[in-house]
Amino acid sequence: MRDCKYSNSVAFINLYSRALNIFMILIIFGTCSLYTHPLCISSADSALMWLTKQVQVDSYAYLPANTKHSMISDEPTTVVIFERRYSAIEDSHPDLIVGSTDKQPLLETLGEVFQLRKLLPTSLSYDFNIHIMDFQPGEYLNVKEVHYNQHGLLLLEGQGIYRLGESWYPVQAGDTIWMAPFVPQWYAALGKTRTRYLLYKDVNRNPLI
Repeated sequence: MRDCKYSNSVAFINLYSRALNIFMILIIFGTCSLYTHPLCISSADSALMWLTKQVQVDSYAYLPANTKHSMISDEPTTVVIFERRYSAIEDSHPDLIVGSTDKQPLLETLGEVFQLRKLLPTSLSYDFNIHIMDFQPGEYLNVKEVHYNQHGLLLLEGQGIYRLGESWYPVQAGDTIWMAPFVPQWYAALGKTRTRYLLYKDVNRNPLI
């Protein structure tokens, strides 16, 4: 998570994409302008290819490898930035995506009561996904989950109890959790307001390669 630094009342973040790295940016607080530009075009076309998007709270952007990008904000803004090496497969090329969390459809969660949204397509072009999960006070996972892939979690709203293996942890908004593969996990929402957390998952790739 990153808070924008200010100079003359304007915050500016340069996020020049490394050739093989991808970025996922989520706006937690505030608003900013996102400028994107493919690195692979000729310099003659450079001035014509910049795209500008306004991103606000609960908005996000997925930036494929070889995308030059910058963010500018004139107010206090907090962003979450995922950066990782893209695991490419033949004939699969992810698209640049700018979206809103609450505009993503709710997905069916058989046997569970929480609400689930996925921020990225599930096609093979994407080697990870971000899940947004909402629990009302008193709701909990009905099963103790075990997954082959590692998870990263950031609690965005609310508070509750998270179980990892045989340990129990009180958590609240702003806390982060890393869950190793095959570690049993479980959550219950406490307090008087909903819990919302984002969950990072590796997908669509063999975890042994």
